[in-house]
Amino acid sequence: MNNRYLSGVDKLNELDPDAVGAMTEHFSEVCPDLARYTIEYPFGDVLQREGLDFKTRELATIAALTAMGNCQPQLKGHIKGAINIGCTQKEITEIILQMSVYAGFPAAINGMNIAKEVFEER
Repeated sequence: MNNRYLSGVDKLNELDPDAVGAMTEHFSEVCPDLARYTIEYPFGDVLQREGLDFKTRELATIAALTAMGNCQPQLKGHIKGAINIGCTQKEITEIILQMSVYAGFPAAINGMNIAKEVFEER
């Protein structure tokens, strides 16, 4: 294991302590490298950069996943993670609502439905 991977594991654990094990197990038989790359690059490299704090980066991630409109499982995970690192429900709903302007109402409605699920599960 390299430093990028270990650093990525630490950062991902801040969002969800179960994510590394679940991701690694999920892809172990079909493509274990995908789990490693996902841990190394976004969490080990990009999220370690200076310039934005982790909460801001998570809100940007929620915005992007909402705008994409086809990433509901990932959006759900990042909303849970954002809450785990201190983002408020208000911040999350505001960022999703803003996507109605740039990504359209269907994307924002779908994103808000995912947020609602997460909030109700908590």
